[in-house]
Amino acid sequence: MGPSANARLSHDRSEADFARACELMPGGVNSPVRAMGSVGAHPVFYDHAKGSHVFDVDGNEYIDFIGSWGPMILGHGDERVLSAIRAAMDKGLSFGAPCEAEIKLAERIVEMVPHVEMVRMVSSGTEATMSAIRLARGYTGRDKLIKFEGNYHGHSDSLLVSAGSGMATFSIPGTPGVTEKTASDTLIAPYNDPEALAGIFRANAGEIACLIIEPIAGNMGVVPPEPGFLEAVRRLCTENGALLIFDEVITGFRCAAGGAQELFGIEADLVTMGKIIGGGLPVGCIAGKREAMEHFSPTGPVYQAGTLSGNPLAMTAGCAQLDAIREDNIYPVLEAKGALLRKVLQEAIDATNAPCTVNQIGSVATLFFSATPVRNWQDAKLCDTEAFARYFRCMLEEGFLIAPSQYEALFLSAAHTEQEIRDFGAAAQRALSQAFS
Repeated sequence: MGPSANARLSHDRSEADFARACELMPGGVNSPVRAMGSVGAHPVFYDHAKGSHVFDVDGNEYIDFIGSWGPMILGHGDERVLSAIRAAMDKGLSFGAPCEAEIKLAERIVEMVPHVEMVRMVSSGTEATMSAIRLARGYTGRDKLIKFEGNYHGHSDSLLVSAGSGMATFSIPGTPGVTEKTASDTLIAPYNDPEALAGIFRANAGEIACLIIEPIAGNMGVVPPEPGFLEAVRRLCTENGALLIFDEVITGFRCAAGGAQELFGIEADLVTMGKIIGGGLPVGCIAGKREAMEHFSPTGPVYQAGTLSGNPLAMTAGCAQLDAIREDNIYPVLEAKGALLRKVLQEAIDATNAPCTVNQIGSVATLFFSATPVRNWQDAKLCDTEAFARYFRCMLEEGFLIAPSQYEALFLSAAHTEQEIRDFGAAAQRALSQAFS
């Protein structure tokens, strides 16, 4: 059982904090899904975390299956990462100028990720994907891009079309502030459908600068690529002179040390990564082939800049985390934990006859509230979100933190124990019984 099982949790202080926050911030939050309105709850305000556990301001303890939306792959507060950050803090918090730590982190990324020759550091995943699109347009001299339904690549204008995740959670089909011209340059393809993708390339011959894809979809829930799909994506990009961008803000260093390129044996032209390369601190990067990357200013004409890019704390934390990932050889362990998570969730479904299905790959998974397989956004959007909301509230009371959205992932870390995963499955069985009662 979770730490708070069978004891009604008090959220008085979180509720008071939320009331204060609503007076000061739109919706009381700084990222929409945190508001938890879609699941009929108020936000939990966290106080501290360690390993696989987090603690809120009311003193409640939870087992965390969010992990700051993915980057806490070692668990919260790994001492190697914290020690590195403490040492870096003594030297200064920000320089706005080059530091050796950014070279060291770039070296590690080049060493670990196949086909990467150069890296440009930025401060977030959104900034990374936005800059990669600009680079691709500048490199090819073309305007149009292809993205997939339900893939989320941050909140820059051209990527908010059919963006899954938070957009889907709040039933927002697009967003005010994005011009028709901007939206018209973004072409939408169904995930796991190479024939439809080929048709889009044919209809826009010579106009497509790039295709951006989550090689393992994580923002309509976890949806792995079907056999042959990524191979078809790579072939079509090559045949049409378009750059292939792997958005690995979620999958980078999650499922393999070299990311999806290593896992699937597919060569991308550019890769974007996010929080995980900073040990959880705000960071992102664009990485890829030298020929394309050197189109970034100052060696090329494509302008991109950021005062906090290469921040010494984030760079140092990232080096420590990537070193620990390699030293601990965590992927076989995470793979086993992921398989166990899938098993206990399937057992919960079978025991309750719940109309649900599970997708899992490596250390990420999603319990979909749909009885039919989920292989794309058209499948995912049929999920019973009201039943998910009831399930979410039950899991919270049981002492397990999961994302307050049907369209997100469960994240495992090296700190999760086998017993915690089994307890999660037992709690899920009870929650599913209540969700469908």
